[in-house]
Amino acid sequence: MENKAHALIAGLFTVILLIAAIIGVMWFNSDRVERVPYEIATKLSVPGLNPQADVRYRGLDAGKVDAITFDPKFPGQILIKIKINPDTPVTQSTFATLGYQGVTGIAYIQLDDDGSKPVKLASSKQHLARIELRPSLFDNLQSKGAIILSRADEMINKLNDLLDPANQKTMVKAFSDVSDTANAYRDIPQKLEPTIRQLPALTGELNQALASVTALSNNMSVLSKNLNSLTASLQGPDGAVTNLTGAVQNIGSVASGVEYDTLPRFNTLTNEARSSMRTLNQTLDHFNQQPQSILFGSKALPPGPGEAGFVAPSK
Repeated sequence: MENKAHALIAGLFTVILLIAAIIGVMWFNSDRVERVPYEIATKLSVPGLNPQADVRYRGLDAGKVDAITFDPKFPGQILIKIKINPDTPVTQSTFATLGYQGVTGIAYIQLDDDGSKPVKLASSKQHLARIELRPSLFDNLQSKGAIILSRADEMINKLNDLLDPANQKTMVKAFSDVSDTANAYRDIPQKLEPTIRQLPALTGELNQALASVTALSNNMSVLSKNLNSLTASLQGPDGAVTNLTGAVQNIGSVASGVEYDTLPRFNTLTNEARSSMRTLNQTLDHFNQQPQSILFGSKALPPGPGEAGFVAPSK
């Protein structure tokens, strides 16, 4: 009986010790950190993400995933509740993406911040703040892959349309035409060979012509400079233009003198000559009518009308 009592006590002690060990392990493994709750609402797929998954902020451990549920208010939307260490700098511009641990397929929440709104995002159990979940690299690759596959399928269809029998005949005919054209132009280099041989001589002549043009240009430059000098000398204070202008002014003065002085005198002289000639004519007429007047003097003229002794001629 005594041995059985000792065995029972030893068994009870062992069970109690085992229970105490389990409680101790659970107590040491329990998470006693007071974390801040946040919520992520998304309609993206979250494959590989489970409760108690890690939450990292730019690669550093920042918390755990608390729960993953469906949103009863919005069908198709998933609510992910996470708890983050209070010292994690969560702001209004913090966003989340899904990260994967190697090839295991186990996902975790990766937090990052673009710095557009550096204001701390407050959250509590009563008022959960939401963090945006953006498409991860895998999601982008998945969406881009679908687009790439769609375009590849479209390209394959176009290639199939391009390589249909009718187009194949057209392409074969085009290749044949190109071959015929190449054969037709095969002799052109031989025909151009004499011309090509003359190219050095033509190049030499062209160089000579260019040298002549250059010399002509230099001569024209010198001529232009000489003309400029000549023009400057002609237009100078003692230049020919100035002297010519003075001569023109003198000629104008002489012409004015002839117009306003010499011509009136000439007119007066002409009038006097005309009067003398008229008097000489009258004298000659009187001499012709009365030549004896040279010896006896001229007769007195008969009285005119209104003078004493005037007799009107009889009809």
